[in-house]
Amino acid sequence: MFAPLALTQALPYLPLAQGSIDYQVERRADPGLIDRTLREAGARVVLTHNGLLAVPLGQRNAAAQPNARMRLATLPGAYVASALASHPHVVAMYLGEYAGAHPERIVALDISAVDAVPPAGRAVDAAFDERGDAAGGPAVLESAVQRFDWVDLRAFVPRASGRDIGVATTMLSLANWFAYQTHCPACGAPTRAAMSGWAQRCTNGDDGHRLLFPRVEPAVIMTVVDSQDRLLLQHNRAWADPTLYSVSAGFVEAGENLEHACRRETMEETGIEVGEVKYLGSQPWPFKISLMMAFKGQALSTRIQVDGEEVTDARWVTRDEFTDLLVTGRISAPGKATIARYMIEEWYGRSLD
Repeated sequence: MFAPLALTQALPYLPLAQGSIDYQVERRADPGLIDRTLREAGARVVLTHNGLLAVPLGQRNAAAQPNARMRLATLPGAYVASALASHPHVVAMYLGEYAGAHPERIVALDISAVDAVPPAGRAVDAAFDERGDAAGGPAVLESAVQRFDWVDLRAFVPRASGRDIGVATTMLSLANWFAYQTHCPACGAPTRAAMSGWAQRCTNGDDGHRLLFPRVEPAVIMTVVDSQDRLLLQHNRAWADPTLYSVSAGFVEAGENLEHACRRETMEETGIEVGEVKYLGSQPWPFKISLMMAFKGQALSTRIQVDGEEVTDARWVTRDEFTDLLVTGRISAPGKATIARYMIEEWYGRSLD
């Protein structure tokens, strides 16, 4: 008897799970860590603005070129240290250190609250060099808003190194949490950054200035196969691309384990009952502050009944049918930053590139 899950292996590669930096957690409580790090020779600063990543000027055009490369724009720490004092609303985050012959420490800044300085012409701009990286200047953060290109993480990931992807993912995960939670959930008082950007401190002294840590939202995502090893694909109403088909996913509810969440979401969205499930892997998903945990499950039923609210269509496909749908453009696959793409590839047996 064929067992669809028997040969299933953990996913060997996930694009947003590549962080190799030493977080140096033991140093975060030092209140002078960020300022001191910025003044060190090996310090580099990376930037986010309204959920986007800073890349050197001109690289935004690479998003339309499949083989182009991107990198994070960086500012030397020394140029940022003095600027931070005049920007109290900028969130600074100490991401850690890359060890080696020349150790490099990384500080991330969310400069969403910084107003842009209109460019006066690159020929007379003393704040940035010809690549778009900083070379000094009194208004370096204001100039950065205008002088760098800004790209979405999903466009950045297929064109960047694993090291830069890891830095970008951590930076956005923290920055999105700060943007999402601006007040203490216990008493409602405003919060301020603490623990070198890895926590928040409630400003209410009567509440003990409680320390708050990021609350990651757990979500499950699952490929479902039937006894013939067909894959269940679905299209969600919220997706702008009418050809986009992916797999079942949803948030874990209170008091629920991951396996139950997988079965519940699949039943709610497609009417398919799932039995055995097998863990595939996980990756952060900083939109807003989620952790995606991937599973593969075996269907106990095959009759599809979509809910019509969240999911508008679902279908079973063989590998040959899936190939035909892709080649003819009747469906498109999830993007290269998503865990769903690599889950589908695990079933498909080859790359979707």
